[in-house]
Amino acid sequence: MSRPNMIIETNADQLKVKVFDTRAAMGQQAALDVAGKMKQLLGSQPRLRMIFAAAPSQNEVLAGLAVMDGLDWSRVTVFHMDEYIGLSGDAPQAFGKFLKDRLFDRVQPDEVHIINSAGDIAQEAERYSRLLAEAPIDIVCLGIGENGHIAFNDPPFADFQDPLLVKPVELDLECRQQQVNDGCFAGLDQVPTHALTLTIPALSSGKHLFCSVPGPLKREAVKQTLHGPISTACPASILRQHDDCTLYADKDSYGV
Repeated sequence: MSRPNMIIETNADQLKVKVFDTRAAMGQQAALDVAGKMKQLLGSQPRLRMIFAAAPSQNEVLAGLAVMDGLDWSRVTVFHMDEYIGLSGDAPQAFGKFLKDRLFDRVQPDEVHIINSAGDIAQEAERYSRLLAEAPIDIVCLGIGENGHIAFNDPPFADFQDPLLVKPVELDLECRQQQVNDGCFAGLDQVPTHALTLTIPALSSGKHLFCSVPGPLKREAVKQTLHGPISTACPASILRQHDDCTLYADKDSYGV
């Protein structure tokens, strides 16, 4: 796979930023970089633990990883970062199903941990927290919401010092409207009001973060992430303090 050309490469505090002319080029480069890090880590350690976001913004990255040569998925454990409460696990909008259809069923990781939000929510949060805490997280593939959220840590509920790894949250209106904007639901009344999410400390615990944020609807969120105050008003701004995070944007989301 040839490497697409970047049009901008810069930094925002510790956050590395790579901007591409097209969404396709952005996703291709992000997939190449994730795969490169996977190969590097698997060359020096027996297993790999990864967390994935489930959203249309990740489609190009997931598609690239699904066909990437030379990745030993038999040594990889995968998680995802959020799930709706009150939505059937086989619904097309369910995040576990989204990732299974686009990546997990195609590459067959050794262990696949899907959030089950159909039963007791407190028990599921505790179960998933235990799984996450069993060993360090190596790689996180994430995006940023239109309101600056990472996972479902919306500004009203985001906590940079959250003592939990997984928690139930209420989704704010802008977050729910994004699900309609993304084409996942026909109308706002169909979007669930609550979800289980990995917290910001859970995501930030990953050693290597790859954040893909395409499209014009993400422009303000990218601007605040890179140039606004580091604040829960834009939860993604905390990425500027991570030891190894790269943000991938296209010219629509970056504003060039």
